Amino acid sequence: MDIREIPDLLSISNFPVGLGGCRNDKTNFDCCEYNITVMDEKLGETVHKVSDHFVKLHHCSLSESNAEVLMQLENMTILRDEQWKLRMMLSKIKEKSTQILSSYTQSCLVDAGIFANKARDAVKIKDPFAAVWTKCASYFLADALFSINYKRPSPTHMLEMTRKMKKDKINQNFSLIHQILGIERTSTSLLSRMVKSTMGFSDMTEGNGHSEIIKMKHDYMIENSLLADCYFYLGYINRNNVIKIKNRLHKNPEYIHVLKVGLDIESDPLVTDKQAITLLQCANELLVHTNHR
Repeated sequence: MDIREIPDLLSISNFPVGLGGCRNDKTNFDCCEYNITVMDEKLGETVHKVSDHFVKLHHCSLSESNAEVLMQLENMTILRDEQWKLRMMLSKIKEKSTQILSSYTQSCLVDAGIFANKARDAVKIKDPFAAVWTKCASYFLADALFSINYKRPSPTHMLEMTRKMKKDKINQNFSLIHQILGIERTSTSLLSRMVKSTMGFSDMTEGNGHSEIIKMKHDYMIENSLLADCYFYLGYINRNNVIKIKNRLHKNPEYIHVLKVGLDIESDPLVTDKQAITLLQCANELLVHTNHR
């Protein structure tokens, strides 16, 4: 597919448009979508099918200040930018790259701590969502570690990328994350159940067709024996969608049945509490480390 045609095909050529994500980094699998960002001053994501390829359209603002979003925009390929507004924005992002990275790392570590504490509090009141929060904390910790390694989080490829990272004291924390996530439990039958729940939860929370991309990536990774990568990916997507509705999660108790499978959560509250304590300690230690870099 000629990516230069996408703005016209999606009727967004009047706005600054760029290509980001793994397709832009040339690290993509055949199943990966095209991540297109349009500076139309809107919010959210929409999914489109263009020439038998999926396109995830990210709506954004030229005045965006969220470090997570700015990280994803850095080094994107410009597809439309008649007034050079996107070019100027990307130049500013490049200038402030270190500060953006530091801000994002701190944010992820703080979130990891918040959700670890949330898990501990939930265990005390026998809240069934307790183990959901430890999973969220684990993924935020993974995001922070990627940022510390000057890498952009990319859920489909993160596990593969961790295998190539240098083995130092900081990156040893990936082993902790793998253990808490339960990646060693991965099997095709488990992933078959997880993907159905992940797709269902995506439809409940996003409702934008993202579930089709989830299914395609699951099928590709299963076919290519990337079972652990698939497990990590499905959990990461569920984490993202949990965060989107975290303030109303308890108003929908039926979600726990979907998330028990989609996140493959721990059922023993004592284990959940122990994991939360470990995650909290790790997040705090990394915060101290990053503050002294």
